[in-house]
Amino acid sequence: MTDKIDFRKSIDAYRAPRGRFRIVDVPDLRYLMVDGHGDPNTSPAFTTAVEALYPVAYKLKFASKRDLGRDYVVPPLEGLWWADDMAAFTTSRDKSQWNWSLLLMVPDWIDRAMFDTAVAQAGAKTKPVRLDDIRLEPLSEGRCVQTLHVGSFDDEAAVLADLHDEFIPAQGLRMTGRHHEIYLSDFRRVAPDRRRTILRQPVTAEAAPSKPG
Repeated sequence: MTDKIDFRKSIDAYRAPRGRFRIVDVPDLRYLMVDGHGDPNTSPAFTTAVEALYPVAYKLKFASKRDLGRDYVVPPLEGLWWADDMAAFTTSRDKSQWNWSLLLMVPDWIDRAMFDTAVAQAGAKTKPVRLDDIRLEPLSEGRCVQTLHVGSFDDEAAVLADLHDEFIPAQGLRMTGRHHEIYLSDFRRVAPDRRRTILRQPVTAEAAPSKPG
């Protein structure tokens, strides 16, 4: 029997404190990805993206265990979020302006051939609507600030405002990349006030002001 790897335990970046911000260096990781736009509560593309990702993720997990002797727990769903005006996530909270990519992390030993086979197998019977939109890509975030949010997604706005406008500037940092959420709870089954979500923001050091003369 092979040991089953749980990346939530083995990768430090899947840990975040509640009630405070933590600076962490995130390793380069590879993901199944699907893109979309609009309010995740009403956009059919969001639902069909989730429905396409999981069959591929589990085909890869089973192939890894069967063919390579390497078993693992499918990691939690994640999302990258952005908008032309980031106030759409804080003060205006205008979900119609949101762009997103849904992600499921896959181990680095999963190769392109295994991915192609998993996609074909996932569509062999009842093909998920957005199956052809799934891609396998690396994500390099580097230094990030993150925290654990417990509660409704709509209660994130105040936390994000504090992160964007207070903590990051106070540390001599500035935001880069896209707002990243890691859904430790299955939001399809867990009540809003009990949802556990890692909120992550990639950052870089603020450039020092140039010296006069």
